[in-house]
Amino acid sequence: MTALVDRPHSTFTDYFEEAARIIDRAEEGARLELIGGKIWSKAVPDGGHGRIIEWLTRICIQSRPELWLYPDQGLKVEAYHSGRARPDGALAASGAFVGQGEWVDPDPVLMVVEVTSSDSDTHKRDRVEKPRAYAEADIPLYLLIDRQECQVSLYSEPDGSRYEDVHTVPFGKSLHLPDPVGVTLETEPLKDWVH
Repeated sequence: MTALVDRPHSTFTDYFEEAARIIDRAEEGARLELIGGKIWSKAVPDGGHGRIIEWLTRICIQSRPELWLYPDQGLKVEAYHSGRARPDGALAASGAFVGQGEWVDPDPVLMVVEVTSSDSDTHKRDRVEKPRAYAEADIPLYLLIDRQECQVSLYSEPDGSRYEDVHTVPFGKSLHLPDPVGVTLETEPLKDWVH
């Protein structure tokens, strides 16, 4: 394994990106993000998590075939902290990130998706820090599929520091994803994929 001190790093962001690459390769079970000036360790998805992303991908492809739900695409968020986030899904036009590196500009992203994990940081990371970071990056929609609370929250209308609107429904209710996505989710199947 390459030591972090063996390579020069001009900024904290460079250091973070190198650390994330090393840990992603060395340890299955840890993915790093830099949000709010803090490095977060994100649990590797379990089978239920993967099934939820598969479900959402199918809905998006059937409804909007010109789009793709990119799993774990690294996004540059938070100009002030040079943040780096890996949402569970980033919905954008097919081919939107061709020719870019591991961490891409979020401008083409129409919606980010997070599915909660059972780790201890889920509340602060997915329910507090990420909505702020995604709103700062001006991503139109943030969809949080919350397995602990058995609900889906849609954050919309970013104002540069937060989302102006949050609409939450329990699993089993319909949730409309407004433009620029324009898809309605029937959330009944989510009941089968929580533990």
